[in-house]
Amino acid sequence: MKSINGTKSHTIYAAAALSLAAAALPSQASAQAPAAPPAPPAPPAAAAPAAATVAAPAPGQAVAAGGVEELNRRVAELEQQQRALQERLDAERRAAAEAAASAAARQAQAAKDKAGEASVTAAPGKGFTVKTADGGFSSTIRARVQIRETFTHTDEDDTHEINVRTVRLTTNGHFISPDLKYNVQLAFGGNDFERDSPSPIFDAFVEYTGIRDLNVRVGQFLAPFDRARTLREVSIQQTERPIAVREFNLDRDVGLMVSSPDLFGLGGKLSYNLFLGGGEGRNRFGAQEHGPLAVARLAVRPFGAFDDDQDGDLTREAKPRLAVGVTGAYNHQTNRQNSTFGTTLTLGAADYLHGAADLVFKYAGFSLAAEAVARHAERDSFEGEADGAPVQEWTRSGYGYFAQAGYLLTDHLEVAARWDQIFAERGTDPKLVDLVAAQGKQVGGGLNYYLNGYALKVQGDYFYIFGEDASEGRHVARLQLDASF
Repeated sequence: MKSINGTKSHTIYAAAALSLAAAALPSQASAQAPAAPPAPPAPPAAAAPAAATVAAPAPGQAVAAGGVEELNRRVAELEQQQRALQERLDAERRAAAEAAASAAARQAQAAKDKAGEASVTAAPGKGFTVKTADGGFSSTIRARVQIRETFTHTDEDDTHEINVRTVRLTTNGHFISPDLKYNVQLAFGGNDFERDSPSPIFDAFVEYTGIRDLNVRVGQFLAPFDRARTLREVSIQQTERPIAVREFNLDRDVGLMVSSPDLFGLGGKLSYNLFLGGGEGRNRFGAQEHGPLAVARLAVRPFGAFDDDQDGDLTREAKPRLAVGVTGAYNHQTNRQNSTFGTTLTLGAADYLHGAADLVFKYAGFSLAAEAVARHAERDSFEGEADGAPVQEWTRSGYGYFAQAGYLLTDHLEVAARWDQIFAERGTDPKLVDLVAAQGKQVGGGLNYYLNGYALKVQGDYFYIFGEDASEGRHVARLQLDASF
């Protein structure tokens, strides 16, 4: 307000000067009257106050009738204009300050809303996904059910079995960063539980994928052994995996894995997996003297990356795709009969060597897969006593292979066929020897109808299962609904 008061004082001084000047001018009446004698000099007077609006005329001087009033009016107008100008400036400053504060508040609220805002999406077969707007968190919940009817014919009798084979609940996503991922899969089917481990946990791991050549995963998951066991279960072409895979795979274990789906950035042509786990299988409790399990896998895709984590070629690859993989594993002093699963041995522990080689080819709706797997225990059995009686426990050593092919007749209908066979090493578990002799060979095929891709499909297949005597086999037909929600 200092500048305003200064301006007002200058205005008053100017108005006073103008009134003095007007008073010094002779009026019309004084011009006609005779001149008066000069008055004696007046004593000096005190200065007029600065707040005076108009100075009084000197003695002997006349003032024009409307001059002072006009000057006062002009001064009043100037003062009013000055006040109006100051009020407008103050209003503009207040408005600018309020606008700036409002903009800052809106920006802060927008940032807060964005950080806390979440979107929910859903789709058949993909479940429900919740994702924050800033991309820092996402979670997908999905359920899956598998319902099967199995009909078996032998020379002795016919049987059937209808049941819910499995029920799965999966949640997966990322947190903090899209590169920090998690996956939890629970299984609730009667066929999913191990005899001495009733835990429903199938998968439970955290994974960091921010480094292309060094992804890190820790938790429980399928050991990266053979391709036919680690591919997604919903995508297998037959209702059951090959007998060679069911017998000689490594299944799930708890441990640490480093891997890369695109080693050296070659467009997915090279990948690797290195795993170090406990070697006792799924989520075992209690102190162990055994382990560890070490697995090393290398895969080559000479024509570039493609989805080889599924049996069929529903996308009808426009170019030929090929993947070849080899794996080696060593399980030190495990007490599981099948290395990481099966009966728990009580009389001792054995070292196991594992090997696998697999191949996948896809082109224009045609798919081909082949695999060989082997498992060798360093000793065949353990002997001891239980309740005073001699007891013998066996390990299981053997090998097997399979080959299967499929073709997509239409966008929804696929035909598939498979041959597989297993062998038992000499001196190994007699039960494995008997299994090979009676059911070591399987040949069959079937049809798959995809209503919503792998998320909703109906499968029907037939297999002839036999051993050393091909005439003493059994016929098995299955009809299955596999649905993911």
